[in-house]
Amino acid sequence: MDNKNNNQGPQLQIDLPQDVVQGVYSNFAIISHSSSEFIIDFASMLPGIPKAQVRSRVLLAPEHAKRLLGALQENVMKYENEFGAIKMPNQQPRTIAPFGPKGDA
Repeated sequence: MDNKNNNQGPQLQIDLPQDVVQGVYSNFAIISHSSSEFIIDFASMLPGIPKAQVRSRVLLAPEHAKRLLGALQENVMKYENEFGAIKMPNQQPRTIAPFGPKGDA
């Protein structure tokens, strides 16, 4: 493909350090916000242990939080189109935003 006809800008290069490449397992997330940022704590809960341990914390500007929400929605739709609906056992239906109108940061 001719680069002159390509409407995309330069490709973004991303560095994935070895100590991050394995990722962090999370089966629980806590989302809060202030007027200037969203805070997402990714935690893991183990059976029989009453205390969840935060494994990673991500801070986002409100604009980036909204972009993340859109990207997650798009990717969940793509996943479900390819692999079928994601089942949510024993969970009541809820809005897309798992947090209330106010949060503490």
